[in-house]
Amino acid sequence: MTITKETTIEEVVSQYPETMMVFMKHGLHCVGCHVSAFESIEEGSQAHGIDVDALVDDLNEVVAKRKK
Repeated sequence: MTITKETTIEEVVSQYPETMMVFMKHGLHCVGCHVSAFESIEEGSQAHGIDVDALVDDLNEVVAKRKK
């Protein structure tokens, strides 16, 4: 799975729990709230003033390391 801006936060965290620390590092602390099931990474990033491209890059980096 390649993570994109359109991927929901819950999709990422449920498939790759180790990404929770990446979300937290970027300031997106709502990874466990009920909104994360419906909110895309882009929507969450915009709501919290986070650079979505940097976040998505870091998330995909963690996923790539897991696959190795």
